[in-house]
Amino acid sequence: MKFVLLHPTGNRNVRAVMTAMYEADMLAEFATTLAVNPTATWLKMLPERLRQEWLRRTFPIPDNFIRSYPIREVARMLLPRLGMHTYVQHERGWASVDAVYQNLDQEVATRLPRLQKQGASAVYGYEDGALATFTKAKALGMQCVYDLPIAYWETGRRLMLEEAERLPKWAPTLGGGIQDSPAKLERKTKELELADMVVGPGKFVMDSLPTWARTKHMVMSPFGSPVSTTRSSAQASPTKRPLRVLFVGALGQRKGLGDLFAAVRMLNCPDLELVVLGTPLAPMEFYRGELPTFTYEAGRPHDQVLSLMRSCDVFCLPSIVEGRALVMQEAMSQGLPLIITPNTGGEDLVKEGETGFLVPIRSPQAIAEKLQWFLDNRAQLPRMIQQVQAHAASYTWQQYGTDVLNGILHMA
Repeated sequence: MKFVLLHPTGNRNVRAVMTAMYEADMLAEFATTLAVNPTATWLKMLPERLRQEWLRRTFPIPDNFIRSYPIREVARMLLPRLGMHTYVQHERGWASVDAVYQNLDQEVATRLPRLQKQGASAVYGYEDGALATFTKAKALGMQCVYDLPIAYWETGRRLMLEEAERLPKWAPTLGGGIQDSPAKLERKTKELELADMVVGPGKFVMDSLPTWARTKHMVMSPFGSPVSTTRSSAQASPTKRPLRVLFVGALGQRKGLGDLFAAVRMLNCPDLELVVLGTPLAPMEFYRGELPTFTYEAGRPHDQVLSLMRSCDVFCLPSIVEGRALVMQEAMSQGLPLIITPNTGGEDLVKEGETGFLVPIRSPQAIAEKLQWFLDNRAQLPRMIQQVQAHAASYTWQQYGTDVLNGILHMA
């Protein structure tokens, strides 16, 4: 079995699957938007920050296995900087995220008959970018593997509509999940209908699938963690300063930020500092009106995010809808115990009282109780650092890619 793998940006999980396929001699082609040769001379001439941006579009396989379609993705990146925002408008813009995904999908579908003649027998696609490819693959008798990195749209939409009703002030921060057009939702449904196999990163995603899809072959494999950074127990939560609780993500109620704010208000404790890093989805005045005392940190390069994590004590992500938030394992790799919901997709990351705590969604009271536990048990944090980092290190990207591939082969 040889795969045609397609994804517009090639995220970390995509790279892991790609590497596993290549090393097993099961990759026919990887199709994406932008692909850069990491040894190119011009890369070395760029300023460091810009060079790192471009290095995100390099891939761990030979160039002859990669086919790129860069025009719309380049436009999506550049046009907003020129003030041309209508071109990237949600769903409608010529260079919107949706247009980028669908253009790549159409290009791969057109090329698929040639790739089949060269030995490809299966396609591996991702949500929102696989319908044309799956349709053509079915016509050619090829297998279709569907990677669903976030909860199925029906589950996600239901939960977010409930949030809009429960916390109407936070509704504008819920984003595309309640704004997607019927046509986009229908495409998602058709993608799942055409899939022979479904790959997901955790129990929450798999449980979100509709009943009619449960008979499909399923492969569940959790994402890998970054390499842990050594952090001595002496660095853990000095008692002369407030307990620093970190939230990282888009500043919206999909990630439960409203519930976290409510929990901190309940405690009203000067010995707790909430640090929030991410992109605002509403004016900053809205967030300050909900909780005046939080510390806001703007986005920054990844190594600086990890450094900020090491300056904190606890990571809290009370999400309503996720797939498997990678930031949880990043925080663990820096020694932070977790307070998370099952809907983060990271239920398996929590060993109660050892690596953190699991709390139900929509429960500021439960979040407040666990925050209070950390306030009352700061002496436990040095012990927890080692347990947290050891547990995070048990999840590797190599194992993720291997497990996905083995699961597919076992079911094929």
